[in-house]
Amino acid sequence: MTDRVHPRDSPPPQPPVSVNDETSSESSEPMLTLATRPNPCPDKPVPPPGTYVIHIPKDQVYRVPPPENANRYQALSRKSKTRRRPCCRCLCWSFGILAFLLALLAVSAAIFYLVVKPRSPNYSVDAISVSGLNFTAADAAAASSASLTVSPEFDVTVRADNPNDKIGIYYEPKSSVEIYYDDVSLCNGAVPSFYQPSNNVTVFETVLKGSGVVLTSTVKNSLLQAQSQGKVPLLLTVRAPVKIKVGSVKSWTITVKVDCDITVDSLTANAKIFSKDCHYGVKIW
Repeated sequence: MTDRVHPRDSPPPQPPVSVNDETSSESSEPMLTLATRPNPCPDKPVPPPGTYVIHIPKDQVYRVPPPENANRYQALSRKSKTRRRPCCRCLCWSFGILAFLLALLAVSAAIFYLVVKPRSPNYSVDAISVSGLNFTAADAAAASSASLTVSPEFDVTVRADNPNDKIGIYYEPKSSVEIYYDDVSLCNGAVPSFYQPSNNVTVFETVLKGSGVVLTSTVKNSLLQAQSQGKVPLLLTVRAPVKIKVGSVKSWTITVKVDCDITVDSLTANAKIFSKDCHYGVKIW
């Protein structure tokens, strides 16, 4: 037997609240509706009662915190200002210290230049002697299409001039000297280590050797043709680490770079230099 489902009794309807009840009579002030309010502009009609949507332009909307959040807004704004001030001060101090250091460095460099008056040293190649490349035209013609392996040796005399009055130069180890012909390295060596005082000219010799240098047929024929014309162009490169001494102060290691374009009449022990042009530079760091 199925159970019957009885519907719940709906709540009794609430009696309508009358405006003339005792509660409304107890209020201190009577409520005024739009119909009972006086019209300030008699010429304009009174809008009927209801809900209205007022559109305000975006640029006229002012975001003002409500009164209950005013204290919190002021506290947060103070915190943001106090956080920005230390960062700005730190940045200003950093820029100020950097500007001061740069100005101090510029003044020191100017004083050093006026007092010491540094001048660049000069380098030149005075003599050169070659052995190991005395192949003849008959030897080249016998194997004109084949490459040639040689072991040349160059004895080079270099002249170094230090024209400074208050600067000495220390030539450190681990230097390198190379001679090239047509981008082919023929030999290599090093500059001897020594100290060159101020107002000094030092002439030194260095021996450069090459072992198992392969000359292609093109390079070999070009070298033979240059010898027959009596003008063999060579490139001598020097990379020497040095230290500058001013008084009792010695600088860090500076690399001197010298490139000399040399033209000799032949690649023999009695080779004569026709022309020489040396360019030099400095790598400070």
